[in-house]
Amino acid sequence: MDSMERPMRIGILHYSCPPLVGGVEEIVSQHASVLHRLGHFISVIAGMGEVYTGDFPVRIEPLLGSRNPRVLKAHSACREGDPSQVRRLTGEIYEILRDWAAGVDVILAHNVLQMPFNLPLTLALRRLAMDPTVPPVVSWTHDSPYLRPDYPGHLDAFPWNVLKRWHPRIHYITISESRREELCSRLGDFGWRVIPNGINPIGFFYLDPKSVRLAEELRLFDRDLVIVQPSRITPRKNLELSIHITYGIKSLGYNVLFMLTGAYDPHERRATAYYRRLKYWIHELGLQENITILAEYTYADGSRLVPDRIFIRDLYLMADLLLMTSKDEGFGLPLLEAGMIKLPIACSEIPPFQEIGTDVCFFRLEDPPLFTAGRIMEYLSRTNTHKMFRKVMRHYVWDGICRREILPYLREVVAQGEKR
Repeated sequence: MDSMERPMRIGILHYSCPPLVGGVEEIVSQHASVLHRLGHFISVIAGMGEVYTGDFPVRIEPLLGSRNPRVLKAHSACREGDPSQVRRLTGEIYEILRDWAAGVDVILAHNVLQMPFNLPLTLALRRLAMDPTVPPVVSWTHDSPYLRPDYPGHLDAFPWNVLKRWHPRIHYITISESRREELCSRLGDFGWRVIPNGINPIGFFYLDPKSVRLAEELRLFDRDLVIVQPSRITPRKNLELSIHITYGIKSLGYNVLFMLTGAYDPHERRATAYYRRLKYWIHELGLQENITILAEYTYADGSRLVPDRIFIRDLYLMADLLLMTSKDEGFGLPLLEAGMIKLPIACSEIPPFQEIGTDVCFFRLEDPPLFTAGRIMEYLSRTNTHKMFRKVMRHYVWDGICRREILPYLREVVAQGEKR
């Protein structure tokens, strides 16, 4: 759940939904799935597509589609001066929407209030928004024909010109500052709120379910820096240096998470003593929220994490940096794995790592950890792929967008509706 407040009932509306492929269809799908995963009740209604999930209701009403034969015929008649069919369809669609809207707290209407693909749907939704007993309507505007210099002339005539008219009981969102400026210039200042589109790393990377759970519980996507070290807990891995480097990075003002994947042999006395020494340093330096030893990790529901190769791959995909602090190695397979996905690497200046590594951040084992921490951050600041990766993870991951921007905005909209 995103907060201590009650779950919201969120209705999402578009001409079409998955499995139909399109940019807005993908946004509809992401809004629905992420908001559902954050604990909210989702209801999707569309004119084309299928009941594509069993996680929440999906309602297909053909009259809401952009290619419905009755809608296309009504459009044609309306362009020739006969709006009677549009009025008739508007009434039918209004009843469909009113029935559906009875089960939601707020309606997110993607593009249908600004685009000319189903005028009766636009008119019906505007009529619905006038009723103080129905949920607030949010127009999620991705595009508008009026932004094109060659838009069809009939869109300036009644009733088509409703597509560029502000509605006093509709709330307006668009997807970028540049698009907001265009809409203000061509349509007027409707009080446009900018909430960007995003990306879902879970789907993009095909992350394993246990990786997804870990990312959510440790808030991986909200961190400033995520470091992974796939090493067993043995003295030659020099993990106390990793802990002190993490402390140095935290001291520089970064919300860092260091994930150590390996286990130790509890039957081997030296390994057990070394493990206890590492735990001592983590506690002594106050890094309990910044260091996770995955071999001992327990999920919130009490189940144990069992890392496997797929899970390790997922860690590489979600991390900003591979850190290797070994005093001695025969080779350095993690460097090859990181290189395969262009993950930045910081590693000790030992011969096998020097033999393998190219354009990585080498550091000397005798250097002070805070100095090494500074070198690593300076290296990352020069790594263009890292900067873009972290910008995407910080600002454009759907989970973060939903928590930071969409849900607070929708609660505000619903609260305003309850007062009217």
